[in-house]
Amino acid sequence: MVPAHGGRTAEPVYRPVLPGRRGELEALGHLDRATAALLAPIIELSTVDTSVVDALRRLPEGLLPAVDVSLLPEGVAGAVAGWGVPVVPVIGPDCGHRALLAHGATARAYARRAVVRLRTGQVRAGPDATTAAVERIWRLTGLVPEQCDLLVDAGDVCCAADVRQAEPRIRRLLDWARRHAWRSVTVAAGGMPPTLSRLPTDEPVRLPRWDWLLWQRLAELGVGYGDYGVGSAVPGAEPSGDRLPTVPYTGDGEWWVHRWARRGGRGDERFADLCRELVSAPYWPATGAAFSWGDHELLRRARRGAGAGSPANWTAWSTSHHLAYVLGTLAGPERDETPGPWRTGRDADRGRPARRITPSR
Repeated sequence: MVPAHGGRTAEPVYRPVLPGRRGELEALGHLDRATAALLAPIIELSTVDTSVVDALRRLPEGLLPAVDVSLLPEGVAGAVAGWGVPVVPVIGPDCGHRALLAHGATARAYARRAVVRLRTGQVRAGPDATTAAVERIWRLTGLVPEQCDLLVDAGDVCCAADVRQAEPRIRRLLDWARRHAWRSVTVAAGGMPPTLSRLPTDEPVRLPRWDWLLWQRLAELGVGYGDYGVGSAVPGAEPSGDRLPTVPYTGDGEWWVHRWARRGGRGDERFADLCRELVSAPYWPATGAAFSWGDHELLRRARRGAGAGSPANWTAWSTSHHLAYVLGTLAGPERDETPGPWRTGRDADRGRPARRITPSR
């Protein structure tokens, strides 16, 4: 895992947008303290119960998540400040008056910060209208631009055409963003298809990370990187609809999706076979199980040291590897520390030839 740079407080270099589900929260909970300081996750909550709040409380020291409650009833925003969990509110331009007041209370109770999330598909009224929308946010929350991280969210980008359409929209929003003194600016997108059930089984299938490609085309602007982890940006999408053992494994500008349907033996043996294929692949990291908690758990299954687990476990292990891989790319020794309009880590995607499958959407 990536250590914090010595001699100064680590700044987040990666803002993944993750659903507030068991698998993703478990992966975050296994980050070490140094790595946690480089990560600023945005957790989308579709439900709130004691298990979710408890999982947020158990996150490692140094990890300050932002929570997006826009999918929940408006009254929930007012309850966040009372959870007793240090969080950053996520605010959209369509938030109601009461919700904005509640988000301001949450920001004052903890970090005195907020994330302003602008979705490119919803921001079409022009720069002056966008300015009016964010000025309303600042006025009702009591925040100023320097206390706000801007997230420009391109949503679902699952093919080359999506990237071509998203890029000019994002560039226009970034041109507008330069009018204001944001604390940081991040571009996020999700490249995973909404379903993997149409992919071949019993062989690794390569899928391009279109979100990573999109960010590379914008990285010269000095923006930060965000994605949707190993999940889809399509609301309500599930990684696999048929509950076959499924592990999307992040590589250099790609995912290697393993879906295993081989019959015979117990279910545990099927998943062990998947893991044996994975740990013998050329994209398995040289450090093996030491690369991340998720890689350690996958290697245990390859050696039949534990059971197959559940879909939530598979998501947790895949997410753990993904977070470590992205952070290793963005915050590794080659990180560009040259100050720009917004600090960011940069790396070139070298790519490699392989079978490329873009499933129908």
